[in-house]
Parts: sequence; C-alpha cells; structure tokens
Amino acid sequence: MEITNQRYKHCDLISLKGRVDSYTTPQLNEAIAAVNKAGGYKIVLDLSGLEYMSSAGFRALLVGQKNCRRYNRGEIVLAAVPRRIYEAIELTGFTPLFKIFDDVTAAVGSF
Repeated sequence: MEITNQRYKHCDLISLKGRVDSYTTPQLNEAIAAVNKAGGYKIVLDLSGLEYMSSAGFRALLVGQKNCRRYNRGEIVLAAVPRRIYEAIELTGFTPLFKIFDDVTAAVGSF
C-alpha cells in the first residue's frame, strides 16, 4: 500500500493506493496519528486508488474518526470511494459516521 500526505491550508489529504488489510493497516494508523500529532484533525482520505479494504481497515477509519472528533477538533471525510468499498462501508453501517464526497476537490472544499 502507498500512502501520500499533502497539507492544505484548512486540512490534510491522505491518499491511499493499493490494499488496506491486516498487514498494511498499521501504516494507515501511523499516517492518521502523524497528522494528529502535527495538530491536524481535519483529514480527507482519498480512496480512489484503493483496491480492497478489510475489516481491520474499517476499524482504523473508526479509531481515526474518534480521535479527530474528540473535543470537536475536526473529522475524517472520505473522497472518491470506489463502488465496492462504498458497498462494504454501507454494509457495515459506517455511512452515517463519515461524510462521503464524489471527488477530492469537494472534500477539501468542505473544510
């Protein structure tokens, strides 16, 4: 899995490419934690390059969302979610927990 981070004026953009599974989930956790440690709590996750996400990946999203929303500091929003991953998010009942945007520009603009 490849993770790239880009800092904007009002938020951070984390782009994921490849597969998020039990082996690569710690990298995702570290990327979100690094943004939080640097004082960033408004995060856009670009999932357009993602092929697969396991339950471990969904748990990482949930933990990251909880940390970002603590004390009303920010949140994680999802952008360009592939259809199969969106269906999995819907199936797990996570859709009310995340704002989901069709593209990265709209997601970044939401902050």
